[in-house]
Amino acid sequence: MIRRSARQASDGIEMPVVKSGGVKLASIVCLFSAVLGFEAPAVEASTKDQAVFKTISSKPAVQSALEQIRREDERTLREQIEISEIPAPSRKEDARAKDYIRRLRELGLTEVSTDAEGNVIARRPGTSRNGPTLVLSAHLDTVFSADTDVKVRKEGNRYHGPGIGDDARGLTVLLTVLRSMQENKLRTQGDVLFVATVGEEGLGNLRGVKALFRDRKDIDGFISVDGTESPRLPAGESEVVARAVGSHRWQITFTGPGGHSYENFGTPSAVHAMGRAIGAISDLQAPTEPKTTFTVAVVSGGTAINAIAEQAQLQLDIRSESAAALAALEEQILAAAERAGVEEGKRWGAAPVRVERKLLGDRPAGAGSSDSLMASTWIGAMVALGQKPPTPVAGSTDSNVPLGLGIPAITASGGGIGDKAHSLDEWYEPVNAWLAPQGLLLTTLALTGIEGGPKPLLPRRR
Repeated sequence: MIRRSARQASDGIEMPVVKSGGVKLASIVCLFSAVLGFEAPAVEASTKDQAVFKTISSKPAVQSALEQIRREDERTLREQIEISEIPAPSRKEDARAKDYIRRLRELGLTEVSTDAEGNVIARRPGTSRNGPTLVLSAHLDTVFSADTDVKVRKEGNRYHGPGIGDDARGLTVLLTVLRSMQENKLRTQGDVLFVATVGEEGLGNLRGVKALFRDRKDIDGFISVDGTESPRLPAGESEVVARAVGSHRWQITFTGPGGHSYENFGTPSAVHAMGRAIGAISDLQAPTEPKTTFTVAVVSGGTAINAIAEQAQLQLDIRSESAAALAALEEQILAAAERAGVEEGKRWGAAPVRVERKLLGDRPAGAGSSDSLMASTWIGAMVALGQKPPTPVAGSTDSNVPLGLGIPAITASGGGIGDKAHSLDEWYEPVNAWLAPQGLLLTTLALTGIEGGPKPLLPRRR
């Protein structure tokens, strides 16, 4: 998941005069200021993309849908809490998936199914055979075990609960956008697929979204809604993930002869070999540009305090926005582990400790672009809603997979602010929470086209 954006005041939003990715965002700002009830200053003239937003915004049904999203902000929060209180550990997402299917069908979608991997996929058909197919996605799974207490509690204006933001918020935003489209009879030219994926977190290794793109060749664009906005960014600033931070996750196992700590002293130890490896790995220098990171995260081994360890194991995570930098650091780390096995054997005049490795996770790196169509459209939509232009950044999310395949994709905030994701004290506060679903609605309509025009900004790949 990701964190982005900053706390903003509920009222008195000031409209900036901005350009984003070379696209001037004047009339969209003026038009939506009327819809949302704030005053916009004079801004510069139009471009093609601006004309798209102008046409979209002129439709009464769109204005009504935007107003509905804001009006029903509390309803969205209630649904978020309900979804958050359904346990959904990776590989055990069934209960939440069934609930989500029910909610999609209650909103009038009839083409709702679960694929072989467990993803929930619902199709809202477009009006044109030649329109693009856009996926709006959020992930079902959490990092918490099935016995975790996921009851949400309120303290002041904050709601505390494991998974309340990551990604119960994203799942709920999809429902809110769908409801606004259904109840205001907004028809898109292209198809919109509402997808709830499995296996996004941890060692789930993006298995849900990987299966989605393995099995379907009709997807032209992808938007993941994941996480919330961060209270640590300066007021009024936000981010959108447009580039992929890749990761490789390894399990390295060290195996020696073992023995009694006294009688067999002088026998190589698997734990000692692992310690040598960790020491060598920790001394490696990772590049700061592009930012490349590593950590030995989990260790285990040995059987008793009076036994020379026969086996030990570590798990580590390597990340980078650059595929080349990731590969180079990975090579050094794996070589350090091999040397540690040899050195432990030499220390005792014995054969090397055996070193075995297993790749646990692989997320593509080095894909995406800050000035992509998807990013610029999202930026345009948020500026149209009176916000500062979000900053495109790199992140590790479900979007890594389509970006790695060359398919336009971004990961956007679900709105509101939150912190302490992946902890039992995760919290969420609904500050200006309606802005993200409003932005997702506008972005969806611009990318897929709206009945009666304008044409979709998102091209078909087929």
